[in-house]
Amino acid sequence: MLKYSLKRLASAIPTLFLLITFAFFMIRIAPGGPFDSERALPPEIEANLAAKYHLDEHLVIQYGRYLWNIARLDFGPSFHYLDWSVNDLILQGAPVSFTLGLLALALALAIGIPIGAWAAFRQNRAADYSVMSLAMVGISIPNFVMAPLLILLFAITLGWLPAGGWEFSPARMVLPVITLALPMIAYIARITRGSMIEVLHASFIRTARAKGMPSRNILFSHALKPALLPVISYLGPAAAAILTGSVVVERIFTIPGIGSYFVQGALNRDYTLVMGVVILYGMLIILFNFLVDLVYAWLDPRIRYDEQEA
Repeated sequence: MLKYSLKRLASAIPTLFLLITFAFFMIRIAPGGPFDSERALPPEIEANLAAKYHLDEHLVIQYGRYLWNIARLDFGPSFHYLDWSVNDLILQGAPVSFTLGLLALALALAIGIPIGAWAAFRQNRAADYSVMSLAMVGISIPNFVMAPLLILLFAITLGWLPAGGWEFSPARMVLPVITLALPMIAYIARITRGSMIEVLHASFIRTARAKGMPSRNILFSHALKPALLPVISYLGPAAAAILTGSVVVERIFTIPGIGSYFVQGALNRDYTLVMGVVILYGMLIILFNFLVDLVYAWLDPRIRYDEQEA
């Protein structure tokens, strides 16, 4: 396992390099520049701004300079947030986005896995059809529709919860966390159901039933762990996306997280801010996919990566 882990971590370096290269040149190929939204400036001021941020240099030189800064974990200054570096903005928004994402992820797992397993255990019954119908509704309704509906019901009509803002207050966390978790609950429930049905028809489950083992023990002691493997695969990229914050949810609920900074950076053509969030997102995807492989080996003893390479 150690050999495999080191190999996977080493393979992350060229992956990140390709991600940085692609994002760097793509954002600069797009029309416009970081200071186009400003009112007309004298040519001398524009030249001074370009020189300050090294935008007057050849693109290849800018690319080499950026790679050197990234190697030192320096994402550079923001073009539009004066006196703020991208590192500062990410450090300020990350706790908010990560808190929102972790709560939504925990809620999705706590609800999605049990109802998916329950539906599988009652396959082709009314409970199964009801759960899967609700899951399809959860998948079909996007966040930008669900969020206003929840605000209209619980904040405006009933007045139970605030409509937006973020002060690490439990009341302000409820609506954005539920909005962010609902689609993931639906996906996890459907994945768990499909995987659980397949496991319940396996030969070792039939043997356990033939021996008279109670259904509860079959479900939790024998079927649940192998049934979670597809869910773990889904959680790799999904966790990275949800932990960096949903762009739509953060904008609707006026949450100052990474997603909001990314949107504002894209609108302002803030090259360094957009690049910083993209690189952070890529690093989280690589990290979570690596953790998924480790959890796979823990859930399924048959998986031994070092033996496969030998």
